[in-house]
Amino acid sequence: MVSPFDDIRALIASFPDADERAAEVVRARDSQLAKPPGSLGRLEQLAVWMAAWQADDKPHVTRPLVCVFAGNHGVVAQGVSAFPADVTRLMLDAFGAGGGTINQICASFDFGFKAFDLALDLPTADMTEQPAMDEKSCVATMAFGMEALAGGVDLLGLGEMGIGNTTAAAAIYAALYGGDPDRFVGHGAGADEAQMQRKRAAVRKALALHQEALSDPLEILRRLGGREIAAMAGAIMAARLQRVPVVLDGYVVTAAAAVLHAMDPHSIDHCVAGHLSAEGAHAEVLAHLGLEPILSLGMRLGEASGAALAMVMIKAAVACHNGTHTLAQVGIGADPAISKH
Repeated sequence: MVSPFDDIRALIASFPDADERAAEVVRARDSQLAKPPGSLGRLEQLAVWMAAWQADDKPHVTRPLVCVFAGNHGVVAQGVSAFPADVTRLMLDAFGAGGGTINQICASFDFGFKAFDLALDLPTADMTEQPAMDEKSCVATMAFGMEALAGGVDLLGLGEMGIGNTTAAAAIYAALYGGDPDRFVGHGAGADEAQMQRKRAAVRKALALHQEALSDPLEILRRLGGREIAAMAGAIMAARLQRVPVVLDGYVVTAAAAVLHAMDPHSIDHCVAGHLSAEGAHAEVLAHLGLEPILSLGMRLGEASGAALAMVMIKAAVACHNGTHTLAQVGIGADPAISKH
């Protein structure tokens, strides 16, 4: 039987690989720059990573875009959040008016910004009672996320907004990685202990209800996830197909990447973790994915704030690589004794 998910699987199977030629050119040039070898640490690695995924030996950040996807969750009815679902709409309106924290970060560094309303007035179904989405709507939402890159982008930062979505993310991680699901349940936007108890119970109930279908990562996504998580998975896929490097934000965004990683561990090689969130088991999840966060600032805001700040580091990495003079240009020559100081 043909499944709507078959198209998703086929796209993942067609993902392009990194361009090792471009990466090697950047490594070679870096070795000739007027600085001690390795002195810029991870910035040097990021320049190589950008070249490999842009397939360009002159990596660039000229059209960076930050996208925030907003969705509402039926599981909020279980009392799992410190805020009601209508806060998602209020925050999306704030983004539109330029009043969100992410607006200030993007404006400070001249990053493009888009926020997407994923049917906020129609929350997903309560995952503790039925699948959050059916296959058709899940795939359609992933396709919507793929369209976010329309217009040309050379670096993508992903973020989310959605009351209840840390509950959905926790359920996804628990389904993917097993063990005690409580370790994936964090305080989100400020859940108190009573709300935390309901949150843990909701995750356990959802896992029990859907347990027979949780061997398939896409089933995990549609049954336990949300529209914003599905859309971010689609955006990650589109970025790979278009050779656009991706910066992931925190706990919820990483859930979208984790679903794809479970299907193919190489499917998120074009992604980096923007930061280590203070939320829940983010460090454990990043370890599962083999991702090292660029920043660790104790943030748990969401809305792509950590991703956008990490994009500043990437932009600086590219600028340093492209603009720094070589040893020959500054007249030092290639004397190894000199280049070490």
